[in-house]
Amino acid sequence: MSIQENFCPKCGGKTENEGLCNKCLRSSVEWLVCEPRVQCVFCPTCGSIRKGSIWTDVPYERMKLAEELAFEAVAVHNDVQDLELGITMTEPTPNRTLCTVYIRGTLFGEPVYKTCEVLIVWRKEQCDRCSRLSGGYYESIIQVRATGRRPDLYERQRVDKIAHEVEDSTQESGERLSFITRIDDIRDGVDIVVSSHNIGDTIARQIVTEMGGKITRHPKLVGEREGKKLYRITLLLRLPQFRKGDVITHKDRYYEVRGTDSGLLRVFDLREGISNVLHDDSGYRLIGNVREAETADVTYIDQDMAGILDPVSYEIREVKAHAWLRLTDHEKVRILRDPEGGELILVG
Repeated sequence: MSIQENFCPKCGGKTENEGLCNKCLRSSVEWLVCEPRVQCVFCPTCGSIRKGSIWTDVPYERMKLAEELAFEAVAVHNDVQDLELGITMTEPTPNRTLCTVYIRGTLFGEPVYKTCEVLIVWRKEQCDRCSRLSGGYYESIIQVRATGRRPDLYERQRVDKIAHEVEDSTQESGERLSFITRIDDIRDGVDIVVSSHNIGDTIARQIVTEMGGKITRHPKLVGEREGKKLYRITLLLRLPQFRKGDVITHKDRYYEVRGTDSGLLRVFDLREGISNVLHDDSGYRLIGNVREAETADVTYIDQDMAGILDPVSYEIREVKAHAWLRLTDHEKVRILRDPEGGELILVG
């Protein structure tokens, strides 16, 4: 048996390859390319980072980001195996981070090792969202009003919370240019000024879903951008005359309002203990809201009558013990007072 030996045509040394030996192959390949300078643009207000023309809201820790940018600046040949990377960093100035990257591996069976330096340049630039926010940019205004009255404190606070919940959800879904520019609490209600039509529509729909009411749209042409007409839209949102939890009286009966639907009141009959539907008209008198109910003690039950200890006068007041309440001696019950006559109304 004869063994044919191969020789490298470049150095003349023996090789197992058909052609150049591993050492000459390695020396002929530029196995490492390193960008000496990388610029990172970030917003000093919110911390978002610009990649190309796109801003991202990915939170970062500066040194961790510098490490990622330095590694991204290093391009290693595909034939390098057993790759190991290391890094050290120094900050010569507040806007510069100097990274020394250590690269070790195996190329064509031969160990390779190099170091390279990457300078990270940090550049501040206000992002598109913060620029719009600081300039008071807006595309929609949601005017929250109430029919025949002014929104109360609870409604104003709830509207504010709904608006911010929608904003958080919208931001998380990636619509970074949809935000609340400001919220104005005024005498007649609440004005929510927002940066996009989409977030304005979403907030208005969410308020109506939870609190009832009607929405009317009033667009106004304000200009053009890239050949498209630009509109600012005022969304007039009218909350119902009665709120959820309001107790009203009609034809000697008391009802708790549970909601409104297309000109109808969904109510709970406080005498019969059943749900009902009434037409939303002006024939009702407001007693109060169950959120404002007082707590009183039941002192005794006598068939269909109950003795209630008035928490203000400390007198025993007899009221109808409606079956749906299932009252027992010495328990607590919530009451409202009818301002006309002072009758105690049991609400649960």
